[in-house]
Amino acid sequence: MPVFLYVLALAVFAQGTSEFMLSGLVPGIARDLSVSVGAAASLTSAYAIGMIVGAPVMAALSARWPRRRALAGFLAAFVVVHVIGAVTTEFAVLFGTRVVAAIVNAGFLAVAMSVATALVPAERRGRATAVLLSGVTLSCVAGVPAGALLGDWSGWRSAFWAVAALCLPALALVFRQAPADAAGRAEVSVRREAGALRSRPVRWAMVLAAVVNGATFATFAYLAVIATDIAHLPAAAVPALLAAFGVGAFVGVTTAGRKADGGLGRGLLLALCALPVGWAVLAATSAYTAPLFVVTIVQGGLSFGIGSTLVARVMHVASQAPSLGGSFATVALNAGAFLGPLVAGVTTGTTGDYRDAAWVSTALAATAVAAVAASRARAARAEVEAAG
Repeated sequence: MPVFLYVLALAVFAQGTSEFMLSGLVPGIARDLSVSVGAAASLTSAYAIGMIVGAPVMAALSARWPRRRALAGFLAAFVVVHVIGAVTTEFAVLFGTRVVAAIVNAGFLAVAMSVATALVPAERRGRATAVLLSGVTLSCVAGVPAGALLGDWSGWRSAFWAVAALCLPALALVFRQAPADAAGRAEVSVRREAGALRSRPVRWAMVLAAVVNGATFATFAYLAVIATDIAHLPAAAVPALLAAFGVGAFVGVTTAGRKADGGLGRGLLLALCALPVGWAVLAATSAYTAPLFVVTIVQGGLSFGIGSTLVARVMHVASQAPSLGGSFATVALNAGAFLGPLVAGVTTGTTGDYRDAAWVSTALAATAVAAVAASRARAARAEVEAAG
């Protein structure tokens, strides 16, 4: 793999840490800025919405920019808004910085995915995507627990400063190593590439990625409260449980990256069938510490392994949109990351049982399995009819 892929992964690690670290910083933000816990928690939703809106908009705006300028510009803006967030005393300003951070994060990720797949031959694009997304999984393993601990020790603002500092070496390397490619980018047709969304395979791949990611984050958003309220673990155990999920995710992405080629192969289908079973097991055994940790690791591996493969799938079927394809995948993943916890929140708010978040994940994952089975059945019928 080209070394520059790992530079991009470093930046994605910092951005992933920023996206997910809020779950451990909400109480401190609420106290410091004199807002309710619910208001502070809305910062997570603000980030998800910014990612969904920002991915296609920023990818379209930057489609004709040299990729070095696009990557450096987005990353520099990400640093600036984190510095502003770290020093502000106004919740409205902090909320605005989260939206802007998400928008530029989405733009960076969309361009980075396009760059990653352009740097390698077609048969290695799945692996390149996995290397890039490993930054997200590593943020779950190390960045999020570290942010939570740093917030406890030095306050939530120190976590924002740390993310800004972490971006600086990646920014310097982007200036030095990113492809400039000023020539040829002017030929990008945003309208033609956006037309790829009319393709049924592209829409289908995006929906499937969104549903699977919705299943992932419906439970991930509630892991901390499941640990403390259902398994009755001490709050100090929460970073370890989040790290366990991240370890599984990293293994899943790394394993999938060696196999992913943009197709719906047998390995993916088997993993997809195992996914709802695993969420159901987690729902049924979450009151017990050992099963909770074991199943969390397994589900992290399955969820992110399948998710990275589906990202490669979106990029593969959207090959006619090399500049905007990354934004399609980003929208799909973040739509799931937004809607999954939303459905889980409505469900658990109605039932009063946080284990139902895992049952929501079970239902969403089972829906993905049923949809793939129906699609393959239709394709088989079409082949029979064509042969006859």
